Amino acid sequence: MDLKVPTVFGLFALILILAVIAVRVSRRFGLPTLLLYLGIGMLLGNGVIGVQFSDAALTEHLGMAALVLILTEGGLTTRWSTVRPALGLGASLATVSVAVSIAVAGVSVHYLMGFDWRTSLTWGAVLSSTDVAAVFSVLRRVGVKPRLGAALELESGLNDAPVVIAVLLFAGSGEITWTAPILVVYELIAGAVVGLALGFAGAWWLRRGALPANGLYPLAALAVAVGAYATAEFAHASGFLATYLAALVLGNSRLPQRASTLAFADGLGWMAQIGLFVILGMYVDTAKLPAALVPGIVIGLTVLILARPLSVMAAATPFRVPWREQAFLSYSGLRGAVPIVLALVPLSVGQAHSAELVAVIVVAVVIYTLVQGTTLPWVATLLGVVETGAANEVQIDVAALEEMGAHVLQVRVPDDSRLRGVYLNELRLPAGTTVALVMRQGQSVPVDRATRLQSGDQMLIVAPERQRDATERRLRAVARGGVLADWFAGTRRGRR
Repeated sequence: MDLKVPTVFGLFALILILAVIAVRVSRRFGLPTLLLYLGIGMLLGNGVIGVQFSDAALTEHLGMAALVLILTEGGLTTRWSTVRPALGLGASLATVSVAVSIAVAGVSVHYLMGFDWRTSLTWGAVLSSTDVAAVFSVLRRVGVKPRLGAALELESGLNDAPVVIAVLLFAGSGEITWTAPILVVYELIAGAVVGLALGFAGAWWLRRGALPANGLYPLAALAVAVGAYATAEFAHASGFLATYLAALVLGNSRLPQRASTLAFADGLGWMAQIGLFVILGMYVDTAKLPAALVPGIVIGLTVLILARPLSVMAAATPFRVPWREQAFLSYSGLRGAVPIVLALVPLSVGQAHSAELVAVIVVAVVIYTLVQGTTLPWVATLLGVVETGAANEVQIDVAALEEMGAHVLQVRVPDDSRLRGVYLNELRLPAGTTVALVMRQGQSVPVDRATRLQSGDQMLIVAPERQRDATERRLRAVARGGVLADWFAGTRRGRR
């Protein structure tokens, strides 16, 4: 079809509308949104509309650009206080687990498909990148233990870098020598240095530089994160790692207009995610998928029951992670957009069996994301890794009060929460934190010592910056244990 400007804008609007509807459908039925976005792309490229999109190199470049924006959003919205306790485990999952997974998956592909070792290891590398973001909304709704959620979040942000390096190494035509591991280590360390340096420098600049308009602060933060990618790539380092770490530093700094910056990043992340999956769906030739069905199922099953569990065991055992939690980490290793994008790399350089790889990866991603994504809540409950009182019991949204250095926390009281029946004075919130408003059935109720919370109540709580984390911990503790929860720890925090 003829893609003129009105047509392009019409398709753009149609895709966004369908994507928004897809989000609602996915949350209602527990389906990962990536499957619906891929479906939209397939309909556009191979179905009703028939938009021709078959340029592998262009698709790869657009995919890489979208991944940079997605990592930027991930870093900006990741709270350091949340992921810090799982830093070692998350980093191990993103490095040790990746190396073991590449080896196990590569050996499996070699003997299952009969490919040479270099091609087999390329397939193994492509299969080794997890995309926890594909079902992270499911994880948050389930409310897994904070350490597990934090480790998965860190893994999803950090493991793209070593996987991309491995795919480029194995898919290239150059000879692989003993210096290859040294090169990989250099790229990761240099990428981390670039990302941290530009992140701290960007945060310092944004705090001290008065920009002429508030809307420029989100754009400046985006420029710093994307600039970290470009700088690292020019230095032959890991651009993805630099982007994520720069955004992580920015997101945890006291930036001007921080709330609007995070909101902008969230919208940008959605846009990049929608565009990425739709483009990949448009590129995929659905006529080739039936032939890849059996290889995709077999190879995906091998990764699910062999490569992922062994890699998690190697990464998590030194941290004394119980076997139930290791089993959940193994089952949560979902493949999303990154493997599909990386499958285009060997296709662009003309490696053997690369066209087959794309079809197999799409089949594996669709089938196993559908199966794992929809059964993840059940598996989490079966393994006993759901924490009572986690985010599914107390849902907290935050709006920053920039000038006051405070936050407004919106707290909802679910039916099964032990916040029910608690008097406001029994919350024992940290010093300086105040309950500003209680809404019940659409009506405000007096905020005093005699106010007793009921299911369905909503509270607005104003917390100073330094007490925000302590306030959230206290609310979740009461939601789990009631009025006597964490009495002594809560009292000590309140006296600080």
